[in-house]
Amino acid sequence: MSALADMLAAGGVVVLSGAGLSTESGIPDYRGPIGALVRHTPMTYQTFTGDAAARRRYWARSHVGWRTIARAAPNAGHRAVAGLQERGLVSGIITQNVDGLHQAGGARGVVELHGSLDQVVCLGCGDLSSREELHHRLGRANPLFAAQANAVNPDGDVDLSDEEAGRFSTVGCRACDDGVLKPDVVFFGETVPPDRVGACYAMVEKARVLLVLGSSLTVMSGRRFVLRAAKLGIPVAIVNQGPTRGDDYATLTVDARLGEVLPETVRLIDARTARSPLPVSAPSA
Repeated sequence: MSALADMLAAGGVVVLSGAGLSTESGIPDYRGPIGALVRHTPMTYQTFTGDAAARRRYWARSHVGWRTIARAAPNAGHRAVAGLQERGLVSGIITQNVDGLHQAGGARGVVELHGSLDQVVCLGCGDLSSREELHHRLGRANPLFAAQANAVNPDGDVDLSDEEAGRFSTVGCRACDDGVLKPDVVFFGETVPPDRVGACYAMVEKARVLLVLGSSLTVMSGRRFVLRAAKLGIPVAIVNQGPTRGDDYATLTVDARLGEVLPETVRLIDARTARSPLPVSAPSA
C-alpha cells in the first residue's frame, strides 16, 4: 500500500474500474472464483434482439434482480475513489460497471463505458426512460409474479426456472407502444459507442498514472486502455483479487480487497502530505 500511495500522491490518476470494485456491495463479478460465469451465461445482444422468448426470460430475471441492484450501496472502495477525486488526485474515472455505485459514493464525471442499468432505451424510437419507472410498470403488469432469487448477477438479472419466467408479461415502449425495450447497457456481443471509447482513450493519454481497480482485464473492452497506457509509457497500477491479463504491463500489482487497500492508501497519502483528512464516507443526502 505504501508503494501505491507513492504512485498516486502526485495526482493525474485515471481510474479504470471493474466488477471487483462492487463485490463488497453485494454484486458479484463474472470471473472471480465464485463469479457469475461459473454458473451463468450472460445474455447476448443477438439473442436479446432476435428471440422474443429470450427477452421475456431476461426481463423476468432482471425484474427480480433490480430489487438488489436498486438497494446496493457504495462500499469503502467507491468512497475512497471519490475521496481521491475530492483531493484533486484523480482526473478521470472510467468504469466497466453498470451499477451507478461510483456516483452514489460521491464521484463526479464518471464515464460509464458499458452504460447504466438505471436507464432503459427503446430500440424502436430511441426513447429513454428510468429503470425505476419500468420496474413499476412491470410490477403492475405482473401482480401475481412473486419469484425470488438468492443472488444477483453483475448484469442485474438472476437465475429463474423457465416455468417462472414463462409466467412473466413484458410491456412495450411508453412512447411508441410496440418498441422493444432494452436496458441502456452494452450487452455481450454489442459494440461500445465509438465516441465513448474515444473519450476514454483521450482521458488515458493525458494521465500520469492509470489505476485499474477490480478488473481481470479479460476482455478487450477494458484491457485496450492498459495497452494504450503501456505503449505511451504511462505507469499502470492494478489492484485486484487474483491475476489479471494486464499484469505484464503493470508497474505495480496489489492482490487484495479494494475496500481495505483504497481507504488505507488515502490515509497514507493524507499523512505524507500533512493534509487534514477528508472523510471517506458516504455523502450526506
